[in-house]
Amino acid sequence: MTSVSYPFAVKFFLRNGLRQHYLDEGQGEAVVMVHGNPTWSLYYRSLVLGLRGSHRVIVPDHIGMGLSDKPGDSRYSYRLRSRVDDLEALLDSVAPGQRVTLVLHDWGGMIGLGWAARRPSLVRRIVLLNTAAFHLPEHMHLPIALRVVRVTPVGAVLVRGFNAFSRTAARVCCTRKPLSPALRDAYCAPYDSWANRIATLRFVQDIPLQPSHPSYALVSSIAASLPQFSKTPVLICWGDRDFVFTPGVLREWVERWPQAQVHRFADCGHYLLEDAPAEIEALVREFLGRDAA
Repeated sequence: MTSVSYPFAVKFFLRNGLRQHYLDEGQGEAVVMVHGNPTWSLYYRSLVLGLRGSHRVIVPDHIGMGLSDKPGDSRYSYRLRSRVDDLEALLDSVAPGQRVTLVLHDWGGMIGLGWAARRPSLVRRIVLLNTAAFHLPEHMHLPIALRVVRVTPVGAVLVRGFNAFSRTAARVCCTRKPLSPALRDAYCAPYDSWANRIATLRFVQDIPLQPSHPSYALVSSIAASLPQFSKTPVLICWGDRDFVFTPGVLREWVERWPQAQVHRFADCGHYLLEDAPAEIEALVREFLGRDAA
């Protein structure tokens, strides 16, 4: 780690010979936070610190990310289904049968709601932070930078050879409050070699744009499961200056879940918890406490 504070106990869940790192802080009603790409549990550090005095907070690092093992393709399938399987196995082990609040960012939306589709009775509430759990809306297109990374050899070299995906994200995903050099280094620290950058590339390659893609059918299934949560309490906090998860994605969420409480941050980007940590924590705490009785 770098000089950035990460004051949490190191815990590992062993599955199929691989160690998955996770945070398990505090006691009480469980809140499960699921990160995306190329972040890791560091992204949720301020929210964990803010909630662990009143809640049990569980935050996994996906395989290949953060402090988890980073196996090659021969030992792990870097596909959405594997991610959902991992989350299911972890929660079955550390919080069996417990109802939880999900806090989901980026790929965490697809993964967390993929788990929710399997265990809907265990979902108490949902918090969305610039994420999706459905195919790109028809009026939207994948940004050209992600297309280059996804399908070209140059993209693979940039991501795995130069850590370009993590380093670029650390610079452009905060628009209100740019990350300090120490924080940028902390976000990139787990991805310190060609081998250890495999997941940041595989996540982009796993974006399913055509029905022939291996993860396309699962995304369709997750999207089809969303109506069952139309009466679940939902809080959406959205950075409007996100160039991937744009306000158009937010509109899709509001159409699907009109019961959601929505808070937009006009000057914030994709790393919303870095741009507006105190505001998000206050909204989440109020949301968690609303029906605590």
